[in-house]
Amino acid sequence: MNIPLTPIRFLRYAAQQFPTKVGVICGNARLTYSQFAGRAARLAGALRELGVKPGDRVAYLSGNCHRLLEAYYGVLEAGAVLLPLNIRLTPSELAYILNDSGAKALLFQEQFTPMVEGFRKELQTVKGFVGLDHAPKAKWAVEQSYEELIAAAAPYQADIMQVDENSLAELFYTSGTSANPKGVMLTHRNIYLHALNVIVVFNTGADTVELHTIPLFHANGWGVAHSLTLVGATHVMIGKFDPPEVFRLIEREKVHAFSLVPTMATALVNCPERSQYDLSSLKRITLGGAAASPTLVRQVEQTIGCICFSGYGLTETCPVLTTAQVKSGVSWEGAERFEGQARTGYPLPGVEIRIVDAEDRDVPHDGVSIGEIVARSDGVMAGYWKQPEATAAAMRNGWFHSGDMATMDENGYVLIVDRKKDIIVSGGENISSLEVEKAILAHPSVYEVAVIPVPDERWGEVPKALVSLKPGMTLSENELLEFTRARLSHYKCPRSIEFVEALPKTGTGKILKKELRKKYWSGTDSIRPEMATKK
Repeated sequence: MNIPLTPIRFLRYAAQQFPTKVGVICGNARLTYSQFAGRAARLAGALRELGVKPGDRVAYLSGNCHRLLEAYYGVLEAGAVLLPLNIRLTPSELAYILNDSGAKALLFQEQFTPMVEGFRKELQTVKGFVGLDHAPKAKWAVEQSYEELIAAAAPYQADIMQVDENSLAELFYTSGTSANPKGVMLTHRNIYLHALNVIVVFNTGADTVELHTIPLFHANGWGVAHSLTLVGATHVMIGKFDPPEVFRLIEREKVHAFSLVPTMATALVNCPERSQYDLSSLKRITLGGAAASPTLVRQVEQTIGCICFSGYGLTETCPVLTTAQVKSGVSWEGAERFEGQARTGYPLPGVEIRIVDAEDRDVPHDGVSIGEIVARSDGVMAGYWKQPEATAAAMRNGWFHSGDMATMDENGYVLIVDRKKDIIVSGGENISSLEVEKAILAHPSVYEVAVIPVPDERWGEVPKALVSLKPGMTLSENELLEFTRARLSHYKCPRSIEFVEALPKTGTGKILKKELRKKYWSGTDSIRPEMATKK
């Protein structure tokens, strides 16, 4: 018997097996799984009544909340495709995505009304605008609020046996090196099997309580919307990342786990209010989205009091590919353990990873030889929306090519060296910006750092560090340079260090190195063509 593999089955199962268990906590709202499933079914009915047809894209402009979580199931029940939008994008970027995707409906929180008002006239396909937490007064929007619509709608559930597991379920746009963002197509099958892999690795169960610190609009919410639901675990929503609020929710809801990008972890470690809260319920913190340093892993474990390790993935892979938990048969102690848990890690069950050279040949597993990470798994995307050439380039020879450069050791642990575009080529030598950053982050006064290439007449380009210090700390450029030179080969060390108040970041906390590079490369005829002035 073959039953279509679709995440729709996750919420249906949870509602059947855990109907009275609180499944979602969002502000003052506490929804049981029966209520969660009921609201998702009525959302499906409301969308159909609004004219949404199977295959239509339904966009959401919202921070984390139970209504966006409901969309992960209700939109799919309606036969439509979920398109969560990054709330940090500009109006022109959002308009491009909505037009490129051909979205038919846009549901949005009240706080984004001015933004929607600003770009809606540019939209070519959106027919319905719905307020998620309000009833819009504008004539161009649906008169009823989300709550009014689902209250009046008849619940609708798709016939599971008629669902095409290889059809598009979710569409996430990710910025790459091209001028415009690319839509990553995730199928029902992708999402279903990815969730099973994640549940196995993290031992997720009905007693798990997880805080949604990662935005649901980012990279499939790191899969948490699905993995928690299937096993009847508890979702705790947080509208935006705020360290004191994170700690308050951990204490109040007895949170077991959550995920962070390194900049978020740094904020929690250095939050002065941390000691005011009971964090003893925590069992796990997972770091991802960017490389973490062994120093940060150690600080998280020592200050927050639970195990901390890295993982790796991309929007194109649903997203999780690896975990840096200590593998059975590997014995790490002291500093070696923190170093190991800061690595990229080893593949999840169901994931295959290779490190290959420019001809797609495997490099030696010696922890030194560098190549590109390529992967294949049931979670790898179907392709890029309406971009067959980009899809073919990324998926060549049956493997997804990540663009991340890494090594693999004899135990199968991967360590990312850098993104291809972030490798610094100085005098013919390749320098990993991540390696330099990790050395600088070991200084107790450093809060954040970004290492970028800057032009140099003799060497072509050289490393430069932009550093933000912890509050109340002072440090000179010479002091930090000497600290770094004691830890790295001299050719890898920054030629200059600039202290800044803060570093620019994306909506998910990743440091925007491209924005930092512009200052130094704009207008140059250089080996950094993306920064050169077009002629």
